[in-house]
Amino acid sequence: MDRVTAIIPVREGSRRIKNKNIAPFAGTTLLEHKIEVLKKVPEISKIVVSSDSEYMLALANKHGTEIHRREKELCDEISRPFGDTVKAVCSAVDGDHILWAPCTSPLVSPMLYSKAIEKYLEALNEGYDSLISVELFKKFMWDENGPLNYELGDKQVPSQQLPNLYVVTNGILIAPRNKTIEWKYTYGSNPYKFIVDKFAATDIDEESDLIEAKMLMDLYPEKFLCGGE
Repeated sequence: MDRVTAIIPVREGSRRIKNKNIAPFAGTTLLEHKIEVLKKVPEISKIVVSSDSEYMLALANKHGTEIHRREKELCDEISRPFGDTVKAVCSAVDGDHILWAPCTSPLVSPMLYSKAIEKYLEALNEGYDSLISVELFKKFMWDENGPLNYELGDKQVPSQQLPNLYVVTNGILIAPRNKTIEWKYTYGSNPYKFIVDKFAATDIDEESDLIEAKMLMDLYPEKFLCGGE
């Protein structure tokens, strides 16, 4: 049976929101919330919290997960490239497949994780090398020189007819463990694009993202905590 190891990467520092990974959320913290969501996913064999923070590692122990004590230079996004972090973390754990599950995507439900893992295993047999969660993007785009994905005037089409573009949400990233080590990355060049809705696409990068996520959790707790969609 394929063993899926879920990795929650958290670090002590954060640039836009202080102590972002342990910000209050749903009566606990973002980190603890993610641990409890992943515990409800039967396809996950093991949960590992990787961090340079002793406090966050203690929270992980409290919730019964395994821990990976990461070197400071693999956490500051300056001393070493991100690829070195991926290789070090994935080399330190076991399992056949790695699910990279940042706690800054708090509105991914247990059921959605299960569906993603099921689709990922199917996609490997279809020739894909990994799976990424994406949000379908259909909006009129410009750069400094004008429209990028449509034409002005009577040639403009409705937004529904714009070419498909995809935003990588970072909420669900799955790949074979040996390949993540080889690529030094969380997914490959031919990933299956697993489309999620705007809720699941939430990625907390700024204070406004956190406020919005808290509001949605308060409004629809059963959707995000009990496996609903």
